[in-house]
Amino acid sequence: MRMFVALRPPEEAVEDLDEFLAVRRESGAFRWTLAEQVHLTLAFLAEVPDRKLDDLVERLERAAHRRTPTTTRIAGGGAFPNAGRARVLWAGLHLDEAGRTELGRMATGARAAATKAGVAVDGQRFRPHLTVARLGRPAEVSSWVRLLDAYKGPEWTTTTVSLVASHLGQGPRNRPRHEVVEEFPVG
Repeated sequence: MRMFVALRPPEEAVEDLDEFLAVRRESGAFRWTLAEQVHLTLAFLAEVPDRKLDDLVERLERAAHRRTPTTTRIAGGGAFPNAGRARVLWAGLHLDEAGRTELGRMATGARAAATKAGVAVDGQRFRPHLTVARLGRPAEVSSWVRLLDAYKGPEWTTTTVSLVASHLGQGPRNRPRHEVVEEFPVG
């Protein structure tokens, strides 16, 4: 099973971002992330064997319990790999130093929980972001990054870590369908 561990912003934070982007979406030839799929990935797990799921859930629950809720807001943005040849457009999070540290520890804890459960973790180093759009081929998106830099959403607190199954091709327009498998309280 393809899964990821994530922080999912509350509905009001996602709606605010969605409204900000809605009037601008027509002018960009992007595949926009559906509002219900906006999340911050802490750990990506390309293949979770069924026999390891229970152990993974237990370890993620313990890892989330060790963390402290953090107050943040969706703010700013950027592009991967860069604004000149972007494949992904993303929104950032406004965090103080303690919040950045805590979010990093959440990601480290999620990755360690998966590894100890015998589940391989994919991806590079943790860079907190929420993917808002993907591009079919690299493009210059500096104006979009500047636009996102002007955005500041409502504050919210990271109270829950989610384990989400990603079912490829089962969502609208052949996109992945996300299914929350478990939620773990932070703290």
